[in-house]
Parts: sequence; structure tokens; C-alpha cells
Amino acid sequence: MFDQKTTDYLVALTPKRSELLEQMEAYAEEHGVPIMDLVGIESLLQLLQLHSPKRILEIGTAIGYSAIRMAEVLPEAEIVTIERDSERAAVARTNIKEANLSNRIHLIEDDALNVVEILEKMPLFHVLFIDAAKGQYQRFFDQFSPLLAPGGIIFSDNVLFRGLVAEQDIESKRLSKLAGKINAYNQYLMEHPDFHTRILPIGDGLAVSIKK
Repeated sequence: MFDQKTTDYLVALTPKRSELLEQMEAYAEEHGVPIMDLVGIESLLQLLQLHSPKRILEIGTAIGYSAIRMAEVLPEAEIVTIERDSERAAVARTNIKEANLSNRIHLIEDDALNVVEILEKMPLFHVLFIDAAKGQYQRFFDQFSPLLAPGGIIFSDNVLFRGLVAEQDIESKRLSKLAGKINAYNQYLMEHPDFHTRILPIGDGLAVSIKK
């Protein structure tokens, strides 16, 4: 997490995206769709290129922004992405089609916790990217980590929750409860016997958990 001046500097250094991606960024800002911030997604993509996964499972498609970006930098990867909001899923399908990536990005419209049995029949995944309902992160981790191949990686976004996980007194009861859940999840990750986890202060916080 950086101050705004440093963030603006990093954004200015970021290579220009395609017209479609910039349109998606503008759409997300206008409609309040939570996509990964630019510094965060660029960092994630760099880490993914080091690992070169062939199969990725994404929990939380939104409008398809991160799935498209991952597919573009990993031309051999297949991505299964799950979105429960029908309106966002429809927008994502349109964006994926326009990006000519329908053959490699497979969108499932449902609550992620409802499709575990479907995913269990698929080959193991090399990467799991969790970027959905923050209060459900541990359930997502528990349900989907068995679908990860040995040596695979789980990326969890937003684990610093705008710095609120480090605050002792939060006026909003809702935010306080959610920050508590995320903090508990972070502790859970760090103590998990089957994963090596480190939390990176990138964007809104990115947890990187490597399966032993």
C-alpha cells in the first residue's frame, strides 16, 4: 500500500492497455464495480508469468477484467471463472467475447460454493485467485484448495482491507466485523500447515499461499 503520489507515479509507468481494457476500467469506475486496482493487477500478472500456470480458477469474475488480463499474459492458460451476479456475468461474457478469449475463459454463473462438485470433476488447477465476498474467503479457501495441484498458488486479494485490519477502533460495526473476518483469515493463512503464505502490501493487500 502506497501513498497517492507514489501510486500515481507507478500508474504513470504502467504500459498502455488495449482500448477494451481501458473501457472496462472506465466502466468499473462509473458503475462501482470492484476490479483489481492497476498496480495490484500488474503485480499479480508479473507473479503469474514467473509461475506460468496452465489452469487457473478465479472466484469472482465481476466484469471479466482480471480473467482477460490473465489470459492475455498467459497465452497457454485456461481460466475457469465464477460469478454469481447475473448482470455482471452478462457484461463479462460480452467483454470476453470481444477480447476473442471465449475459447480459453470459461464463465460459470452461480454461487461458487454451489459448483464445487462440478469443479471436482475437472483437472487440478495450478492457481486459485480469490477475489469475491471478503467475508467468505476462508470458506472459499477450504472448499477450493483441494482442487489445487501440489506446488500450486492461491492468491487472495484485498486482505489488508484499506488498512482496516490493523485498526483497533472502527466506528462502523459492519466494517469492524468484516475487518475482523479478514484478519482472522490472514491469521488462518499464516498458520495453515499445508501452505507457505506471505502477505504483500500491493494494492489493497495480496496474500500469496504456495501449496506444499
